[in-house]
Amino acid sequence: MGSTTHETSEVEVVQLRDLQVAVTTTGSGPPILLLHGFPHTNAIWRTVTPLLVAAGHQVVAPDLRGLGSSEVLVDGYDAATLAADQAALLDALGLPAAHVVGLDLGAAVAFALATSRPDRVSSLTVVEAVVGGLPGAETFVAGGGPWWFGFHQAPGGLAEDVVAGAEDRYVRFFLGIGSRTGVPDDLADTLVAAYTGPGRLRAAFEHYRAMPSNAAANRAWSESGTLTMPVTAVGASTVQDAPARQLERVAPDLVEVLLPDSGHLVPVDAPEQLADTIVATAARRAVGRSRGGPPPARNA
Repeated sequence: MGSTTHETSEVEVVQLRDLQVAVTTTGSGPPILLLHGFPHTNAIWRTVTPLLVAAGHQVVAPDLRGLGSSEVLVDGYDAATLAADQAALLDALGLPAAHVVGLDLGAAVAFALATSRPDRVSSLTVVEAVVGGLPGAETFVAGGGPWWFGFHQAPGGLAEDVVAGAEDRYVRFFLGIGSRTGVPDDLADTLVAAYTGPGRLRAAFEHYRAMPSNAAANRAWSESGTLTMPVTAVGASTVQDAPARQLERVAPDLVEVLLPDSGHLVPVDAPEQLADTIVATAARRAVGRSRGGPPPARNA
């Protein structure tokens, strides 16, 4: 990918049906919707965004419900509602569809949008995430899965009570284990601030508490559902090939990209490779194959 261009980013707060969402839009061209994970905000995409813009795309990077600068609400943290947020955001921005990229928790939202509103998803890129409810990730979860999944899902607000007052240490722990190159200090400071305070912590952990219902919905959909758009599964050092093994069962047009030298935070550790992958996925066209087509391409 060539050198980046300097584009002005427009940061705005968009009023959706029941939610004020903070979103950064940059560039022009076919839109790419970037959905972050935990403990991130849309700032996690700051190095990837100019590369995508230089490739001729408009980048739309919202903060998910309750996270970053978006509004904290009592409920609505299940993937279906979060996907509806994204569809409403595309409506508000006058965008019929977008190439959708989901990292970590954001992949659940991206997948839910692709399954519920395929007309709004031109292509789907899942980055370093396991899709709850789909088989194929047995090796990844063989040891019980990451310990924090259960901790964050604990009822009664246990996680927020324990973490409150220690947000700096807690967020930096995840950033430290997530990146092999190291998260820049200013970005780390931004993310710590975004997750400081009981309300922000509760919103973050509500995303995890919705995981069982998300998995049940995905399981039911997968019994007969097929992803009709081009799909790319990006695995790095953490989830490795798990997302591809899951998605190959439901995505006839699937490409697998493995980045073994990158940590979990691919936008930080391998921004150029990730941007190239997103652009290549956006350039593909839906081929309309039925399930049972050729096996996915592999791209190590």
